[in-house]
Amino acid sequence: MKTSILAAAFALTATFVLAHAKPATMTPEDGSTVTAPEVIAIHFDAPMRVTAFTLTGPDGDIAVTRTVGMEPVTQFDAAPGSPLLPADYTVEWRGMSQDGHPMQGSFAFAVAD
Repeated sequence: MKTSILAAAFALTATFVLAHAKPATMTPEDGSTVTAPEVIAIHFDAPMRVTAFTLTGPDGDIAVTRTVGMEPVTQFDAAPGSPLLPADYTVEWRGMSQDGHPMQGSFAFAVAD
């Protein structure tokens, strides 16, 4: 009986430890149309070390300022260097979850007047 309880506890712990972080929400939301955002945010369900973040518009990559360094965070924010003009934008990110698994993703949004 004790062996079964210990095995079940170990299995639950192993599942939790091996879970990969993933985005829970993004602001602006994927596919949304918004007024020019001052901040672009990704909220992860577990700490993520964001190693790359690219914002691309109709004329190419747009400079952004990260509000956090390279430490693992659950909330990653980046501010565009200048106000975004009406157009379509794509965000691409890469990171490393706490279990060492490389992760990546992207989302898109549009800015309207």
